[in-house]
Amino acid sequence: MLGFPCNQFGAQEPGTHEEILDFATSKYGANFQIFAKVEVNGADACDLYKHLKAEQSRPDGEADIAWNFTKFLVSGEGEVLARYEPGTTPEQIAADLKERL
Repeated sequence: MLGFPCNQFGAQEPGTHEEILDFATSKYGANFQIFAKVEVNGADACDLYKHLKAEQSRPDGEADIAWNFTKFLVSGEGEVLARYEPGTTPEQIAADLKERL
């Protein structure tokens, strides 16, 4: 699991990288790599999110990320296997992972 903070959704990530990292680890016990803040939509979207969105759009066909906590399942070879919208539970993703292992 990799985390990419973004401040494009209700200004929920206004802090520095250090502040975001401290918040995620102290409040939520995040124990995965959290990268520097990125843009996920618009002209300044980082290359990773341009790729993810091009490979897997939302169920309504739109590519842009609608809200925080959109998740992508990516193979070890970089193939985008699935996209999960914010309401998807970890249990739903775990079931999908079992099918792909």
